[in-house]
Amino acid sequence: MTDANIPRHMPFIRLSPPTERRMPADFDELLMSRAARFGPSACVWEAGRALVVPRTYRRLPRFTKACRRFAQIGWPVTVRQSGGGLVPQGPGIVNLSLAYAVDGPPLSRTEGVYRHLCALVAETLGDYGIVSHPQAVTGSFCDGRYNLAWTGADGIARKIVGTAQLWRRIAAPVNGGAAQEPADPRPGTPGIPAQADARHTPPIQIVLAHAVILAAVDTNAITRVANGFERAAGGTAHYDPDRIASLHAIAGKDSHDGCAFTRDIIESLEKHIATAPIP
Repeated sequence: MTDANIPRHMPFIRLSPPTERRMPADFDELLMSRAARFGPSACVWEAGRALVVPRTYRRLPRFTKACRRFAQIGWPVTVRQSGGGLVPQGPGIVNLSLAYAVDGPPLSRTEGVYRHLCALVAETLGDYGIVSHPQAVTGSFCDGRYNLAWTGADGIARKIVGTAQLWRRIAAPVNGGAAQEPADPRPGTPGIPAQADARHTPPIQIVLAHAVILAAVDTNAITRVANGFERAAGGTAHYDPDRIASLHAIAGKDSHDGCAFTRDIIESLEKHIATAPIP
């Protein structure tokens, strides 16, 4: 399959991570190889508690020491391939990952990929009466103009969803496009082939579009951890807990049903993915 004849009608193949445990914080990057082999892939998932940072953080003067310290207190650090800034992960934070083939130069498709991702998430949030819009939110962690923000009664926009992209050219196996789901995926990694066919077609350009959704979190607590790591590593960024918001709080849900609300968000996202087109 070449970029020129990538089928646009293919629905996303939704992967279901194991319910008994959370996935590693860089699980989304594994979807890219899967999309090259089996077609457009989507997963809604939660990661274990972690701080996820881009590779540029390795340049911070005390990065290695800070990683050791935060791992000891239950916040291991994962280095991701996409750009941006520090992102907390853990219970109550929902990840949506879409991986699919895209033709054309990445710079000409970036905006469309972000708009597609934001529209899918915004439509889901609309089911809960939460109106969101893309915009940068100064003071939020991993800020970007394709955050999804919610504006409260005080007129202040707060980040509720962060987004990112990663692009790669991946050589797909000859039997990739129409292949059946692998019968024996790598243990603990749903739908990811344990071993690829040695014969490959020319590389396919794959994009990973990723959203981090603050479903039911203590915004003060995760901001405190993020600021603590920045200081420990020698970074200069400082985050304001009042510039992010939890969907659970916005929706006015009882403080004791955060887990149930998070599960409901996950189920709603999965329903919207089932009918989402490939951009």
